[in-house]
Amino acid sequence: MMTELSLNVLDVANNSIRADANLIEIAIRLHTKSDLLTIMIADNGCGMTKEQLSQVEDPFFTTRTTRGVGLGVPFFKQAALSTGGSFHMESMPGKGTIVTAVFCMSHIDCIPLGDINSTVYTLIITNNEIDFLYTYEVDGKRFQLDTREFRNILGDVPLNSPEVSAYIKSYLEENQKEVDAELSKTEKQ
Repeated sequence: MMTELSLNVLDVANNSIRADANLIEIAIRLHTKSDLLTIMIADNGCGMTKEQLSQVEDPFFTTRTTRGVGLGVPFFKQAALSTGGSFHMESMPGKGTIVTAVFCMSHIDCIPLGDINSTVYTLIITNNEIDFLYTYEVDGKRFQLDTREFRNILGDVPLNSPEVSAYIKSYLEENQKEVDAELSKTEKQ
């Protein structure tokens, strides 16, 4: 098992990168009333056949040639199911893949979300040719970071340039704090 869910997000997003995706969507949704955390990672990569999709949750199946096991997806699934949550994958060749994991947040086995901002930031600045759409939501209040919008404004300035990457990091942190203020209000009630 991984020590925080943001590492599972990193692992699944890296699968999307290896699948030649040029757009990866990551959504984190916390619903305090229903005690659920939903994590969704979707891509427009090469996708998988039904046979590959049926095998992907097997820790001894991987499409990588550098190692013989693929533990990321099985660990992510187990982390969700161990909290009484759910796990679902859908994929279509040439269309991409969607991974959705739902966690019961108050369950004793629920792994902390961890530093999701650093995960998203790292994905963006180390994969300058890929676009990311990141959504962070708490009880309906949300913010989004869409690298396509940044590119439209910046033109040829790369997202991993020092000034832009510093802005992206602060944008993620400041907006999450603002949205998390809703979580603090709910916990006080």
